[in-house]
Amino acid sequence: MHRNLLINIDVEDLVIAEEFYKNAFAMTSKRRFGTSGLEMDHQGFTVYLLEKEAGSKPFPDADYDGLRHYDRHWTPIHLDFVVDDLEKALKKAEKAGAIRMKGSVIREHKWGRIVALSDPFGNGFCILQFVGRGYDEIGG
Repeated sequence: MHRNLLINIDVEDLVIAEEFYKNAFAMTSKRRFGTSGLEMDHQGFTVYLLEKEAGSKPFPDADYDGLRHYDRHWTPIHLDFVVDDLEKALKKAEKAGAIRMKGSVIREHKWGRIVALSDPFGNGFCILQFVGRGYDEIGG
């Protein structure tokens, strides 16, 4: 079966990444693609961890000069992990190796609570806990 949306996360070390995502978010390993790819499951969503060397070109055939790096970086597309207990999930993620952004605190909103972090490879993500009706508290 082909899926209509794939979640791919580039990482510098597949072994470290597998342990991080297992321990932080209880993802389970499904199948391996040689030594540089791993398919994982997260509550019915398939996530692919792809080992890519720092300094390599993300798009070798495209007119793009940027090189892959694993310093903390920001992207407008990121993952939000929705949890029932934000504090518990935050402790679990940090124990597994998540890095809270400097100055990042749990922020309170009408729809819920959120905190920003990154995985050990600089990929940003948020942990959020909905309250009340979630986004319906602010949506039409």
